[in-house]
Parts: sequence; C-alpha cells; structure tokens
Amino acid sequence: MFRLHLIPYGTKFDIIGKSKYMFSIAIAAIVTCFAFIIFKGMNYGIDFKGGYIFEVKMPSEPDIQSLRDKLGSLNLGEVAIQQFGAKEDLMIKLEKPEEGKNQALAIQKVKDTLGDGVVYKKVETVGPKVGSELVSNAIKAVTFALIAMLLYIAVRFEWQFGVCAVVALFHDCAIIFGMFSIFPLEFSETSITAVLLTASYSINDTVVIFDRIRENLKRFRKMDLKDLINLSLNETLSRTTLTATTTILAVLSLYLFGGKIIAALALPIMVGIMVGTFSSIFIASPLLMYLNIKRDNEKELKDKSPANIG
Repeated sequence: MFRLHLIPYGTKFDIIGKSKYMFSIAIAAIVTCFAFIIFKGMNYGIDFKGGYIFEVKMPSEPDIQSLRDKLGSLNLGEVAIQQFGAKEDLMIKLEKPEEGKNQALAIQKVKDTLGDGVVYKKVETVGPKVGSELVSNAIKAVTFALIAMLLYIAVRFEWQFGVCAVVALFHDCAIIFGMFSIFPLEFSETSITAVLLTASYSINDTVVIFDRIRENLKRFRKMDLKDLINLSLNETLSRTTLTATTTILAVLSLYLFGGKIIAALALPIMVGIMVGTFSSIFIASPLLMYLNIKRDNEKELKDKSPANIG
C-alpha cells in the first residue's frame, strides 16, 4: 500500500544544533511584530473602530458581491456584508463616518441603495467603547488560553514542558497579531478565532513531540539529552510536516473558493499553521535543553541519596 512521506523516516537532522539561529529568528520576529503594533497600531475593523450594524431581510436573495460594490461606491468608509439565517437575511456593518459628516445622511444612503421592500430588523450604533471592550476581551481570551495550556502541559508532563510550550505559543500569537499590523489585513472578531485556532493547532503538534521525548527519556536513560531530543524530533518530523501540509491545503481551498469573509479568516489560519509548526519543532522542544529536565534514573538516585534516606 502506497504511503506518502514528505520527509523519509530515519532522518538525522541536527535540529538542536541549529536552535540558536532559530531562536534568533524567532526573537527578531517577535520584536518586529511588537514594534509595528506599538508604533503603527492594528488595522482594526468595524467591530473595534465602531460604526453601524444593519440586520435586514431582503425581498429576495441578493447578489452579495454586487451589493457590496454598490455600498462601497458610496464612499462611506468600510462596508462588510454577510448572510445569516435565511438567504434573504443580511448583516451589514458600516464604518462610522468621520466627525463633521452627517451620520443620518450616511444611514439614509445605505437604505436608498438597498431599495424598497427591505425589512429592517435592527439598526444600531457600535461605539468605540464597545470596540475597546472587544480588544480587552480578546487579550483576556488569549491570556487565559495560554494559562490553561500551561497548567495542562505541566500536569500531563512536567513544569519544564509547560513553560516551553507557552513560550512557543506566545511566539505564535505575537506573529499573528503582528501580521494584522504589518500587512493591510483587517483585525475583526473572526481574527480572534484565528489566533485561538493557531494556538490550539500549535499545542497539539507540540504535545505529540513532547510525548515522544517523554517516551525516549524512559527508553534511553543514558543517551545525551541533545541527541535524545534530536532523535524525538526526527521521529515525529514526517508526521508533523504531513499534518501541516494537508491542513494548509484544506484551509487554502477555503481561502481560494470560500468568498471574501471566509478568506479573511483562512489567511491568518494558514500563516498560523506554518508558524505553529515552526515553533513546535524549533522553539518548544529545543528550549528543554536549558531547563534541566530530570530523568527517572536521576530521580531514583536522588531518592536513594543518604540525605533523603536519613
């Protein structure tokens, strides 16, 4: 039976030997991302900047792209449209006009563009206060997720594994947040989902590698730790790359054929998968070299030492 192996089994890449170079790349990327976030800021969407939300029922199924082009031609700022529920039900988000512009006129222009026979279920204003609360909640969600994962890894393995996993996750989240500042990508509510999905994917990859390291710590008690971690990484490398590749291909299809709204979610997820795979291999596991992992035989010797026996 044919089996696909992007990387053959039995590889002996010296991943730990290149770890200092990879750490340098990771630190440089994190510093760059934070610099852009601090000095340039995030490209916040309507959810964060504030604006108007229309929930409407169209008289018939609308052409979303045509409607988006018509509303965009009004020069009212950013406009987002998405279907929810029935095909005739739309949620339209309109960027709040700048101060000095007639807000009532902006709303009327949207209504005139939508035409007659439209049922307006809800028209409400989203203020900047709501946007700041969303930013705060996004930071809390990511922080609590990292803490929960730290506790999970620390309980399942040892605290050293938990620390390494969270450092790698911090790297992943920093890169994704930075991407929304460096590139002209809108940071919206769905972007928070992309960040959390990146973290969950990355931690899954990391746990698989940590499991193999823990197994090898029991099997090869006298093997040098550097060689043992290298062995574990090489043994899981084929699985890691194959999983990442197939997942990226699936998300790529959503990006290409899923429409504008789904593409906005799929792109950061694809980047997150690549960043998460990098951190699992080149950050989380090599960091174990510097945290003094205790092996079973070392623990036994410590327990049998005269100080502990007495």
